Amino acid sequence: MDVKSIKEKEAEVEIWQYVFGFTPMAVVKCAIELGIADAIESRGGAVSLPDLASAVACSPFALGRIMRYLTHRGFFELHESTNQYSNTPLSLLLLKSGANTLAPLFMLEASPWMLAPWHGLSARASSNGGSGFKAAHGEEIWDFGSHNPAQSKLFNDGMACHARRAVSEIVERYGEVFEGIGCLVDVGGGDGTALHCIVEVCQWIRGINYDLPHVVSAAQQRQGVEHVAGDMFEHVPNADAAFMMVYTSSVP
Repeated sequence: MDVKSIKEKEAEVEIWQYVFGFTPMAVVKCAIELGIADAIESRGGAVSLPDLASAVACSPFALGRIMRYLTHRGFFELHESTNQYSNTPLSLLLLKSGANTLAPLFMLEASPWMLAPWHGLSARASSNGGSGFKAAHGEEIWDFGSHNPAQSKLFNDGMACHARRAVSEIVERYGEVFEGIGCLVDVGGGDGTALHCIVEVCQWIRGINYDLPHVVSAAQQRQGVEHVAGDMFEHVPNADAAFMMVYTSSVP
């Protein structure tokens, strides 16, 4: 077989990775929705397929195929001696209540709202500006969330998930930047998680969490954090310093 034929065969094999490229995201999303990692943890860290299927109210046959795929991808481990599944460091990131969970952020990016702009990428590339989200939904993500509570919660939960990890790292490594600040306003602070992470460590700071009305109205009360509604493009509350955390979404 000549070199060209070998490359053509390799290309034919590789293209299937793109044909079924949606599969990993879809199956991991399924695992989060079913709460597979949580079910394993709640049952002592090891569980058989029949018991797991009962725990997550799923068909054993369907779950078996899901677990076979996820085990192959490193999310779970099957112990042949006991025929039981256990979690791995990868699946522990899917725990809905885990301290280091990435499940909310994953669910945000895997949602129909965030994936829709990708289906219009070719049209977006041919246009002369405007966001992909607006092109797909007719309005920007902030306006869309104001009358779509489910999407708004998904977005805020995802941002809170990101904030818990990122801000904790910032405070731990660069905590000195907050010294001397009496009042700190988090501009576009979502549900206040980022600011809470800061004032929890820097207890001398009075925090103002500033975001759109529909966002702060659903935010839980946190010690040391005052929720204030408004539009940052029109006004920002007075404070000694402003904090703004930017998350680069996958939306094109």
